[in-house]
Amino acid sequence: MDYELRRAREKLEKEQKERKDRARLRLDRDRKAKEEAKKQRDAIEAVQRSRRLDAIDAQLKADQLMQEDLLAGGGIVFSRIFEALPYQGSGDKIKLPPSCFSELSGQGAFDKGPLHFKLSVVHQEGPSNMKNSEGENLRTTHSGVLEFTADEGSVGVPPHVWSNLFPSDNTLTAPLVEVRYVRLPKGTYAKLQPDTSGFTELPNQKAILETSLRQHATLSQDDVFTVNYGELAYKLRVLELKPSSSISVLETDIEVDIVSPDEKSEGKDQYTLKPLVFGKSESGVVEEGNYVYYKFSIDNNTSENVVSGDKRIEVKIDNEIDGGDTNVYMSKHPLIFPSRHQHLWSSHDMSSKVLILSSNDKSFGVGTYSIGVYGFKGTTKFQVSVTIEDNSGRKVGQQATSSSSSVEMDTVKCRNCNHYIPSQSITLHEAFCSRHSVVCQHAGCGIVLRIDEAKNHVHCDKCGQAFQRDEMEKHMKVFHEPHSCPCGVVLEKAAMVQHQGSSCPLRLISCRFCGDMVQAGSSAMDVRDRLRGLSEHESICGSRTAPCDSCGRSVMLKDMDIHQTAVHQKS
Repeated sequence: MDYELRRAREKLEKEQKERKDRARLRLDRDRKAKEEAKKQRDAIEAVQRSRRLDAIDAQLKADQLMQEDLLAGGGIVFSRIFEALPYQGSGDKIKLPPSCFSELSGQGAFDKGPLHFKLSVVHQEGPSNMKNSEGENLRTTHSGVLEFTADEGSVGVPPHVWSNLFPSDNTLTAPLVEVRYVRLPKGTYAKLQPDTSGFTELPNQKAILETSLRQHATLSQDDVFTVNYGELAYKLRVLELKPSSSISVLETDIEVDIVSPDEKSEGKDQYTLKPLVFGKSESGVVEEGNYVYYKFSIDNNTSENVVSGDKRIEVKIDNEIDGGDTNVYMSKHPLIFPSRHQHLWSSHDMSSKVLILSSNDKSFGVGTYSIGVYGFKGTTKFQVSVTIEDNSGRKVGQQATSSSSSVEMDTVKCRNCNHYIPSQSITLHEAFCSRHSVVCQHAGCGIVLRIDEAKNHVHCDKCGQAFQRDEMEKHMKVFHEPHSCPCGVVLEKAAMVQHQGSSCPLRLISCRFCGDMVQAGSSAMDVRDRLRGLSEHESICGSRTAPCDSCGRSVMLKDMDIHQTAVHQKS
């Protein structure tokens, strides 16, 4: 009996224990379920809270951006994203679609002065990386507007703006650009750095900069813009601007500082004038198609000696025998970099080349002269020197007088060489002359040559000039091969020299109003200015006003002579 009671009690205790364990496990499961549910609720609330904060942040950023747009645009909000398409033009003015004109006009943008825009490259990988302001190191610049003729959805970008937005060539065919209307302050100061030291050789760099900046509406810090001087082009980086990092350059006077270029770029600059000392030879090397430039100066004493006929200036270039060849061009400042088509003196000889400045040269005078050694073929080592030489004691025309007097003596004209020979020796001379000499039969030549020399004596079929046979190839390439002018005209050398001296829009002229050496430009837009013979630059430069010395009225510079004649009867 006791045994059965004990077994019943143990069974009851065991069942109670199992029930307690199941109850404890159930409580643990319920607790864990509640904790998991709480974690899920907390996570959902965190996500919802984050979304609410992101929405509030986005709204704040949108409001802030709107306020910035209103502030930057002076109350005008304009921001569009376009496909950038390049077009060939000068300056920094872009082309926008006609719809932009309507939108800007509706907000009164044209009543607030010139239009300026901020251009930013748009990242195209995803919406989270869209704009430069969100951390992407994408380029921005500023521009004006040229016209509203672009296709809808695209913006026409000139080379200057394109190179600043996309400095590398690895860009998309039609990259996206955000165009935002902004108001820019008028600039007061700019610090610029040319890429090469040759820019410092230009006369009156600030006047050249002023001419180039007439095609620009804005400047932005870190931008690079190109300054053209004749056929030469220089790149300048904008280091600093005032009063802000982006300025308007329209109708404002800007103080400009030009700093020295980086040392890395100086060695690569072929447009640097190396000084020459009279009587001292300098060595040089020039690559095919490149120039090496030198300069020397003539003072008053030297000029007087040359003008009087006692002295002459000789510029000599000797090529080393290494298969290369050069041409030499020389000019007088302000034309500082003579080229194949712009020069006053030149030599295309195969061997040594000598240029002589004498009293007979109308262009000779006191000043600085430039020598351009052009690599015509291969890599050429050369020696260049400038010397002052004494003229011989013979006067000009003395030899001619002596010959004339000899003709009056008892002389006979040789039937072979047409020279006048004393009659007592004419028979012997003609016998010798007919065996060893021959007269060139080319029309207008008539030069007497030894028979062995006559084989190499040839005439150009186009111009008729006489040369040695080995010189003909160079003559044809230099004088008769078509050359391309940077303005787009293709002509032979003679016509090209005339073109670049009289009608090329890139030719350098001395402006009659500002006195600076500037590019002439194309024909003046005004018919009256064309009749006056004014170039495009002179037409624009002469439109500036100045007070009349007689009456104080503001008169355009190009009309000042007419005003003086018509109003004050001054001739």
